[in-house]
Amino acid sequence: MPNPIFPSSRPDRIRNMLAELVTFDTISDRTNLPLIAHIESYLAFLGVKGERITDETGTKASLWVTIGPEDKPGLVLSGHTDVVPVVGQDWSHDPFKLVERDGKLYGRGTTDMKGFVAVCLAMVPEMLEAKLTTPIHLAISYDEEIGCVGVRPMLAEIAKKKVRPLGAFIGEPTEMKVIIGHKGKHGVRATFHGLARHSSIAPDGVNAIEHAAELITEIRRRAVKLATEAERNSLYDVPHSTLLTSIVHGGAALNIVPDTCTVDFECRGIGIAESKEVTDAIVAWAKAEIEPAMKAGHPECGIDFEEILDYPALDTKADAAIVTLAKQLAGRNDHAKGAFGTEASLFTSMADIPSVVIGPGSIAQAHTPDEFIAMAELEKCASFVEKLIAHCAKN
Repeated sequence: MPNPIFPSSRPDRIRNMLAELVTFDTISDRTNLPLIAHIESYLAFLGVKGERITDETGTKASLWVTIGPEDKPGLVLSGHTDVVPVVGQDWSHDPFKLVERDGKLYGRGTTDMKGFVAVCLAMVPEMLEAKLTTPIHLAISYDEEIGCVGVRPMLAEIAKKKVRPLGAFIGEPTEMKVIIGHKGKHGVRATFHGLARHSSIAPDGVNAIEHAAELITEIRRRAVKLATEAERNSLYDVPHSTLLTSIVHGGAALNIVPDTCTVDFECRGIGIAESKEVTDAIVAWAKAEIEPAMKAGHPECGIDFEEILDYPALDTKADAAIVTLAKQLAGRNDHAKGAFGTEASLFTSMADIPSVVIGPGSIAQAHTPDEFIAMAELEKCASFVEKLIAHCAKN
């Protein structure tokens, strides 16, 4: 392993670290343990040991690292290691090999969000040299892309610790803007169980698709109501809560009354728990209004509901200490709210750690073919971390 402490320059250190992280295929349906082991090896070279939190399968792990005194409340730099798939995308090069062109670094995860993780890891030597009096924690998670799954066991462990962190910076791509809020999300799958019959005797069956259509229509009706009557917040691009049906599967053949149909729907709510409140109300309505008619056709017919995704909204107060500090470190006076969900709301809800979202790169590049991050964005992030180190060395 090359010496991570004395490369030619900080940009080269960050570039080299990002190149290493990109080589690991950490698409969410695969293990991230090789990447975690690589990070652990790097940190061990520097004399730093992390705390590994492994999932129930033993194939995924998060890493919690403390640099500085462990008996004092510190500040968290948090990022996830998983990336979205590349199948079906038209890449001009190997997605898992870093390519640099015109000041841009291309590769899967460069923006979302291995670029931020690379900056944090590359600057561990500075953290060590600064002799921090306020600790800096690195929280490196997995499976964020499939519902903020992997950070939860880590936060459960953090919540048990005697000393709770002062706050967290979640490094999702915001172009280093200070994001103090985002909508929550609750996703539900409704599986309609009907009764198959030959279509020539359709009235003898129970049509799962037609009953599912009633649910879809009701979801649409309520979505319009949210858009026109519900609470609004001008800090969001879409200033109201949203609700929609996103996936529908059903039917086997034109001449068969369909006995199965699945409907996936979601709410993204402004209120902390609004998303689940909205979907729970829809579930209750469907059980009261649709299911009895299905059971009248046959007692074994009905609807099963399954939660497929859930995280609360983030709503950090604009005058919170963590927001003020984020603005100082970023050299900004403004703040905003984001359109996409992050682990920040779970840091707040599960571990009572005030959080903001701030990181390099643009969400416009995330999940795309030829995903990239500008080197200038990584340097802005490095400046943020440099100022954080200085802050933690004098406080």
